[in-house]
Formats: sequence, structure tokens, C-alpha cells
Amino acid sequence: MFEALQRPIEVHVGGCYAAGKRHRAITRERALAVLADGIRACIHCRPDTESGVL
Repeated sequence: MFEALQRPIEVHVGGCYAAGKRHRAITRERALAVLADGIRACIHCRPDTESGVL
């Protein structure tokens, strides 16, 4: 239940140096969904342009 309450605060591409230590992998579909919900994309690795959202 605790994990279900955690919302991402930023989306990164795998291997991004700016992801920090507190991260977890998500599927491409989940990443697209949270980006569409307004969660910000990392300004360094730009997952929104990598995935074709922009």
C-alpha cells in the first residue's frame, strides 16, 4: 500500500546521471502516462523527447 501512494516527481531516461539514488524503473507506458499527467521530465535526459511525446 505504501508504494501505491508514492507518485513520481520527475521522469528520467534509464542511465541518466541526474536521477539520483532514490529511483525505480517503470515501463514506457507508465512513463508516458505520468508525463501526460503533468509530472515533469528531466531537463538533462529529456525523456519526453526520447519517447516521442514532444
